[in-house]
Amino acid sequence: MKRRVVITGMGAISPIGNTATEMCNNALAGVVGIEKIVGFDTADQKVTLAGEVKNYEPTDYFDRMSARRMAKFTQFALIAAREAVAQSGIDVSVEDPNRFGVNVSSGIGGLPTIEAEHEKGMKRGFDKVSPLFVPMAISNMAAGTLAIEFGFKGSASCIVTACASGTNAIGEAFRQIRDGYADGFLTGGAESTVSPLGIGGFTSMKALHEGDDPARASIPFDKDRSGFVMGEGSGVLMLEEYEHAVKRGAKILGEIVGYGVSCDAHHMTAPLEDGSGAAQCMKNAMKDAGIEPYQVGYINAHGTSTPMNDRGETAAVKLAFGEHAENLLMSSTKSMTGHLLGASGAVEAIITVNALAEGMAPPTMGYVNPDPDCDLNIVPNKAVSMDAEYAMSNSLGFGGHNATLVFRKVAE
Repeated sequence: MKRRVVITGMGAISPIGNTATEMCNNALAGVVGIEKIVGFDTADQKVTLAGEVKNYEPTDYFDRMSARRMAKFTQFALIAAREAVAQSGIDVSVEDPNRFGVNVSSGIGGLPTIEAEHEKGMKRGFDKVSPLFVPMAISNMAAGTLAIEFGFKGSASCIVTACASGTNAIGEAFRQIRDGYADGFLTGGAESTVSPLGIGGFTSMKALHEGDDPARASIPFDKDRSGFVMGEGSGVLMLEEYEHAVKRGAKILGEIVGYGVSCDAHHMTAPLEDGSGAAQCMKNAMKDAGIEPYQVGYINAHGTSTPMNDRGETAAVKLAFGEHAENLLMSSTKSMTGHLLGASGAVEAIITVNALAEGMAPPTMGYVNPDPDCDLNIVPNKAVSMDAEYAMSNSLGFGGHNATLVFRKVAE
């Protein structure tokens, strides 16, 4: 018998809030966290806007030595995880550590660390780079650091599937608990690629918006969209088996009931234009949840603000939901946060769970000019009330990786 999996804690640090509560409140309020990049000098680069974490000082969270030993994406993950664990109220000391795991992804890992150490190597010789370079830079170190921090000795993994990484991480953790391999998991994603090389790499492949107006930068589903805006941060959820959470008196924030995956098997970066790969993923998730399309009230779209993604995702929703597509509420919160790559699915999962709990669908900000190819109800510019029991969150990554989660609202 499959076990139920619930969410008992959520933590985040993002361009629109340095806690999960602040982030979710700002998402419903339509706060756009995209501004001119301050983390480095963009004078020689075409792209000048990003969704950076605001007012961030590592020493506000860690002692100086600990901060120096962690790449920024790992710092973000640990901050979010501490919040999630605190909210869950779980007492790690009385739990069986072998029944708790960590699955926290990063699409790229410690890219700023790689840049800094390469520059050092060019100046001083590569044998003089930091002995911490490799353990700081590798993508799995956020997951490893969380396991060390909380003493979780079960499975500790880092799934790397580009922009689908965070959603895959949550989905695979969900399966581990549902199928009896664990009682709890810290899961999500973390990313920090607002750096000269990170921005430059995506700029050179014509993926990023190059304008200078934050209000018209990340504009998913708008006819004038011209590329995504890079974001940074982390989202981490504490998942538990339902009976385990109830027994210890935990407050349940939401339930994960379905997880679907598929691959376009088509192109390195471009999605299938007919949306068939993403549609299959959504169908798989609904089948896994044991629900019909009409039961889903809201979708947090991948919605990157690139011409091909938004058009293809619209087609995918129509394929997966049929006539019900016209009745759905669907929005892209990347219009506010930018695109957090491997962390995007995690922060969007948190926003989706909150949307169900509050009965409010967050808006797609910056929407001005309708695109006939993106003609679903994308909740333009202002949150709207909704009465939905189930909601969905999509993530579609380079390489054709598609991942979908289905959440259920907590019964009153």
